[in-house]
Amino acid sequence: MAVIRTDDDVGLYYEEAGTGDPILFLHEFGGHQLSWEPQLRYFSRRHRSISYAARGWPPSEVPEAPDAYSQARAADDAAALLKALGIAKAHLVGLSMGATATIEFGIRHPEMALSLTVAAAGSGASTDALLTRRFQDECVTLAARIEGEGLPAMAELYCASPARLTYRDKDPRGWAEFKRQFAEGSAKGRARTMLGVQGRRAPLFERKAELAALPVPVLVIAGDDDDGTLDVALFLKRTIPRCGLAMLPKTGHGINLEEPAAFNAAVEDFIRHVEAERWGVSPIVAGKNFSLVPRAR
Repeated sequence: MAVIRTDDDVGLYYEEAGTGDPILFLHEFGGHQLSWEPQLRYFSRRHRSISYAARGWPPSEVPEAPDAYSQARAADDAAALLKALGIAKAHLVGLSMGATATIEFGIRHPEMALSLTVAAAGSGASTDALLTRRFQDECVTLAARIEGEGLPAMAELYCASPARLTYRDKDPRGWAEFKRQFAEGSAKGRARTMLGVQGRRAPLFERKAELAALPVPVLVIAGDDDDGTLDVALFLKRTIPRCGLAMLPKTGHGINLEEPAAFNAAVEDFIRHVEAERWGVSPIVAGKNFSLVPRAR
């Protein structure tokens, strides 16, 4: 197997195909490296395309210590993988858990990022402290249930959440495969991640200063039936200087699997604009926020 070791000595399994400017794909909590297969097959035609299993997702190793899992560690794992492969800079594409890790990567390792695609980011984020606390409590409860009841039982609930129903209705075979792969994971790894990453990360709304200083080109992608990520998508668009927003209609959380053609087209167009240095600062972020004409003229 293709495995690299991180700076804290955790083995990460990866797969790659193609040559060209590299793209690193970061998966969501419900998926794993195989969730990016539609993207690897497409983008490997002109890019070195890499997906990997996050720590806690076999065939990557599953650390025992709860403190081995965090948002910062997830970003540093992506950096460790790139360094081990001899890659100085890459385009990063992340979904959900992988999207917040992608943002964290941009904050912690901006010199290594050619661009950041942030899809379905920020579930559970809120400006309301009570709602934030409720989400954190739900993470603790879900982690306990994953370890206590097992992933096959939890797959029946998790994969049928409201944000997954559009995928089930559009592509029952694909949704069934997604649910089966979720059930085959490591309960310990998923539970540790739910506690250490989702349950402890600061809401993106509380990181406005860091996001406003992000120098890297960013594309945010959201599905309009993924209600828990819509406010975050608009917040990121209005905060990150070089940020665009693509909204896919009648689409839920697993955007890259639910609408692979539209997702691939959006990412490809974004990367081409970045390569041509045509992804500038948004006018609103630059302070040009009048509707018709400037008031001073």
